[in-house]
Amino acid sequence: MSELSNTTLIDTPRLQMREFTLDDADAVLAFSIHPEVVRYTGDAGKVNSLEDAKRVIKDYWLAGYREHGFARYALICKQDNQLIGFCGIKYEPHLNRGAGGIDIGYRMLPDYWGQGLATEAVKACLDYAHSTLGVEKVYAEVMVENSASSKVLLKAGMRHIDSYQDDGYQLYLYETC
Repeated sequence: MSELSNTTLIDTPRLQMREFTLDDADAVLAFSIHPEVVRYTGDAGKVNSLEDAKRVIKDYWLAGYREHGFARYALICKQDNQLIGFCGIKYEPHLNRGAGGIDIGYRMLPDYWGQGLATEAVKACLDYAHSTLGVEKVYAEVMVENSASSKVLLKAGMRHIDSYQDDGYQLYLYETC
């Protein structure tokens, strides 16, 4: 487990972001099995049990913190102190037509949709990536059908730069300006 695991890395008016720990497996399972949350992710059905959730935390997020210094972060709503999803960056070798790059991604339980929380989280993560981690360019891939996510990225200051098909999905590519 990372020594920063319980430390808030990103703080906004309504959200906090910190590294995931294995203790977060129940919450990860909750947002990973919700059909509306994973509808446009391309990995629906990959987390179906508590063991799957622990595997994702350990093999992807904790490994990402160790290997790259960043990964997806646990997204905590300050109002009720609940872990409601994730937001964060990761290195994605297949991003941008195979060129690779740093990808921002986010998921949130539907009870928290429509309040501007995703935009708040993405803006804060992008700022953290640039100012704290020194990341120059961040990308995001969005399924064409996911207009809500496209709006979040545009509101967060990203711009649409490409459209293409990858792994059977029609995608929009966004980048930081």
